[in-house]
Amino acid sequence: MGTFIVLTSILLALSLFIIWIASSFNQFQVLIIRINEAEANIDAVLRKRFDLLNKSIDVIKANTKTEDDVLEQIVKLRSRKLSNFELDRKLYDALKEFEKYKEEYPKLKGTESFMKIDIALSESEAEIVAFRKYYNDIITDYNKLVKSFPTNIIALFFKFKSKLYFDGKDMSDEIVDDFKL
Repeated sequence: MGTFIVLTSILLALSLFIIWIASSFNQFQVLIIRINEAEANIDAVLRKRFDLLNKSIDVIKANTKTEDDVLEQIVKLRSRKLSNFELDRKLYDALKEFEKYKEEYPKLKGTESFMKIDIALSESEAEIVAFRKYYNDIITDYNKLVKSFPTNIIALFFKFKSKLYFDGKDMSDEIVDDFKL
């Protein structure tokens, strides 16, 4: 009878341990799915922003009669494959240049096509801010699981690593991993 109780206790403990592992693993998987969803949303808005800035090149050239290369950043990006982090930085630089043209050439503000692009760019900024916040919130939850005990054991076993926030920091900066098992 004593052996039966010991074996039952061991099986019960093992079952609970397996359930905990599966539950923790599933928590990671749910967050990874949400991270991928947030990245896809950010990608869509960045591509939209790129397309708008690309369209603005012809409008700016037609209304300013400038011989300069208009929005060179955008022209250079046409054939490059960049991560969302890099693309966001490059598009931010192109947006600053777009704003420069808007200030230097008041005639552009009277052009309907230019103003539509300007409004759409402003709307895309609001979208990207919202998606960045959503992404960073998910990354916070994910990184908490990676760093905190006991889920950090699962993270170590399945090789889940901390992820960087989408906050405009230099991506060459590394996350300092203070806790190692």
